[in-house]
Amino acid sequence: MKRILAALALALAACSASSKVTTAAARPAYDPKDLPPGPVGKSIAYGHDILVHTQELMKGYVRADMSCAACHIDAGTKSKGGSLVGAYARFPQWNKRSHRIIALQDRVAECFLYSMNGRPPAYSSREMIALVSYVAWLSRGTPTLAKQREGDRFFVPLPNAAPNVAHGAQIYAQTCVACHGAKGAGVSGTFPPLWGETSFNDGAGMAHIDRMTGFVHYNMPQNAPGTLSIQDAYDVAGFVLSHKRPHFHGDRLIAPEPQPARYF
Repeated sequence: MKRILAALALALAACSASSKVTTAAARPAYDPKDLPPGPVGKSIAYGHDILVHTQELMKGYVRADMSCAACHIDAGTKSKGGSLVGAYARFPQWNKRSHRIIALQDRVAECFLYSMNGRPPAYSSREMIALVSYVAWLSRGTPTLAKQREGDRFFVPLPNAAPNVAHGAQIYAQTCVACHGAKGAGVSGTFPPLWGETSFNDGAGMAHIDRMTGFVHYNMPQNAPGTLSIQDAYDVAGFVLSHKRPHFHGDRLIAPEPQPARYF
């Protein structure tokens, strides 16, 4: 009888622990109701809003007709969709592009320079601090200098041959044109442009075929993510990147003067 009771206790404990894990896993990475009260919580919420409504809230800083959430799906909370969960803990880090150690603010600035084809807000501005606050909130609980979670990485092994652009054009016509249009211009405020003057420039991460292939493979088309094979994603990425897009201009590296202080 004692053995039976002991086994039952262990089973109940295991069920309880499993329930706690499931509940924790089910909790969204961002829930406005969980934010701390006062200015800190408002700054985090503002950072979230900037990520989702970049054009509306960052006029004068962006030229591309897209939001940060175009590459960071679900406001940076989707695994393999440009997740920002844990990103705060990975800085400072060595940056191959600039050949120096960078802080998170530097990385955010790069997003404005390349993906937004614009210029970054000043590091001391309300906007930059809000974006950093939001990423820090998503990263709470992640050990300092932790590596990116394996489940969040969207890189895939690329085929050895060059992408079949003609096949990519067929895939695009079948699965992408409904949202991004025949000319790749997208729908303003809804679907981002994939090429042309209002798209990301040639210095952006998505302008590299390895990044776009993995992103497309795991996240596109939006209504059926994960249905494209690596080869299909590779070919359609090759097709998209075969079109012209803005060229990066280094004269935007200097951040504008910060705006007058505004308080919540």
